[in-house]
Amino acid sequence: MASGASKLIPADPEKVMVIRRLAPDILTCSTPFLRFGRIKIGGRGTVVRLQSGNLAVFSPVALTESVQREIASFGNGDVRYITALDQEHHIFLESWHKAFPRALVIGPEPLPELRQKQGYYAIPQECWKLYPQLNKTAFSVSDEFDREFDMEYVHSHANKELVFNHRPSRTLIQADLLFNLPATEQFSRTGLNATSGVLTKLFCGLNNTKGNAIWQRRFIWYAISSGDRPGYSDSVRKIAKWDFDRIIPCHGDVIEKGGKGVFETVMQWHLNGGKKGQ
Repeated sequence: MASGASKLIPADPEKVMVIRRLAPDILTCSTPFLRFGRIKIGGRGTVVRLQSGNLAVFSPVALTESVQREIASFGNGDVRYITALDQEHHIFLESWHKAFPRALVIGPEPLPELRQKQGYYAIPQECWKLYPQLNKTAFSVSDEFDREFDMEYVHSHANKELVFNHRPSRTLIQADLLFNLPATEQFSRTGLNATSGVLTKLFCGLNNTKGNAIWQRRFIWYAISSGDRPGYSDSVRKIAKWDFDRIIPCHGDVIEKGGKGVFETVMQWHLNGGKKGQ
């Protein structure tokens, strides 16, 4: 782990992590996380049990003793896929890779080079399964993985987002594409108010899904997607065609039901081709 990452994560994740079974095949590990070391946005890793019994991990968080015990009794306990959902969600790849060296490490194409620049442990090249920005339709992880997941690389997002839909459970798994702040569950064991602090209040105001989610809609339109809005919109339209009801965000609370409608509300301008009906 790069030295700067210690300012973002809890000193003892074991004491503050919330581990929860959302569905028979889905386990979440929710933990405090501070953006820029100050803003309470939370972090969340997701473990999916495939029909084969093998496990797929998305946006891994700290591999605590509790997490290891849960994994050991989940499916066959064999993690075969470890996914960094974007260029920001890779802090714990090293510990997971060393614990499960046979697993494929999935990520956006630029990630290994970025990790090298930031001083992270170099995962062996043969372990990577990198999602290319070009020729995306040809991307395949494995037969068992492809059978259960829809996949989209939102390369127009600044963080190079990978988004997955677990078809059997109708669950969208994503990192920074959509926030659902405040991070209530993720700070529930800390004794801290998930909305305390001026910067946190401001960020929660911009990145929530309440009502018509107008501030998050504006934030994505004017800031996040401004560099390549057509490309971003193309990815959003592909995701909108998937069948999902639950959304597991890395930042903020899980959207247990009605997630498709929330997604369509937040991404309305990208889906409609412009700011119609603001």
